[in-house]
Amino acid sequence: MSRADLIQLEGKVTRILGAGIMEVQCDNDIVVRGRLSGRMKKYRIKVLVGDQVQVSVSPYDPTHGLITYRMK
Repeated sequence: MSRADLIQLEGKVTRILGAGIMEVQCDNDIVVRGRLSGRMKKYRIKVLVGDQVQVSVSPYDPTHGLITYRMK
């Protein structure tokens, strides 16, 4: 599956579970466990509770995703 097939959701970080995994409450009341993407780890972008983020979710399993962007 390519990155073009992923669904882009926006939401707010509600909990940090450790090891770069966070719980994100999306705008349409879906809770997603998101992992920081590789570029966010590489450039050491900090994501805290309450931050608005963009999550890429697979259409086959909408409960897990990649956190790809932190909103300003």
